[in-house]
Amino acid sequence: MLGSDVYLRDLCCNAIVETYVAEAAREWAVVRASARENTWAEIAEQSQTLPMLSPVQVLIISDLRAWERLGEESAKELAEGLAAYLQDPAPCTVLVFEADALDERRRLKKALSEHALMVKLEAGGSGSASLAARMVSELGARIEPGVAAELADMFPGNLGRVRSEMEKLALFADGRPITRADIELLVVTERKSTVWQLADILAEGKRDLAMRFLDSALRAGEQPAPIVGALAWMYRKLIEARELPAGASKYDATRLGMKPETAEIALRASRRIPAEALRRGLVALAEADSRLKSGIAQPRAVLEFLIAELTSTRLSSSPSAPAPSSIRSASTPSAARR
Repeated sequence: MLGSDVYLRDLCCNAIVETYVAEAAREWAVVRASARENTWAEIAEQSQTLPMLSPVQVLIISDLRAWERLGEESAKELAEGLAAYLQDPAPCTVLVFEADALDERRRLKKALSEHALMVKLEAGGSGSASLAARMVSELGARIEPGVAAELADMFPGNLGRVRSEMEKLALFADGRPITRADIELLVVTERKSTVWQLADILAEGKRDLAMRFLDSALRAGEQPAPIVGALAWMYRKLIEARELPAGASKYDATRLGMKPETAEIALRASRRIPAEALRRGLVALAEADSRLKSGIAQPRAVLEFLIAELTSTRLSSSPSAPAPSSIRSASTPSAARR
């Protein structure tokens, strides 16, 4: 199996396992090996071993390109041994090789091409859309027509990322159908990342979802200090939005220096987060900013503690409650106190 999409490879491997090995026997009759860590001699020996509790074992070998880096003599010996085995394979073993790609000029690719079934795994267009819709079903979620295809189009050739985003969307939707608006709010791509996408999540105190958003933002290249700075600005705008008259529209909120679509989010979230929680959030943000600027070795940990604190103040805000403890050390004064 050749292809760079890990989700597709796993999907096919799982289908092979389900076809040949009963669920009760998979602990003993499904074996995974790596060309990076195992020699062909070791794998050939395993393939000849009769499996326990099953007439057939599935033996999956990953990292196949490691064998392409062997020296000339070793590569020749490997190709000859592999070809000899494939001409008379062990009847008790389904042997599966997987790799991103193989060099056409190498002996390994030639041996496999001549003696094994070569499958190139690709998904695009309607194929990706169908698999995205299947993910929704596997998660026990629902989605509006056409939305699965839209999400698949955002990450061409990367169904693993589609799956990750679908899990996040299903968690946020919480039983209702996933919508295009949910994708616009939650899905972070290299072209679109804004802390305003966090506003509704924080308003609902959904810590797990906020952590997923943070992970997506960091993977998309966002830096910790600017994230904290943008969140602090957002919290100040939320406080200002709370002071607008009841019934104010998003166009009324544009006087706060935001675009209409951003103002709409600000109005919605500001009504759902108590004023005291917003003030406590600003304190936590100031302290996180101080920690980051002190050169802390684990900035991601600072952000994770910050998200935990922002969601906890949302869930348990009380005017009489003491300000939540921060992640500052005893030797680091609070930015708020300064």
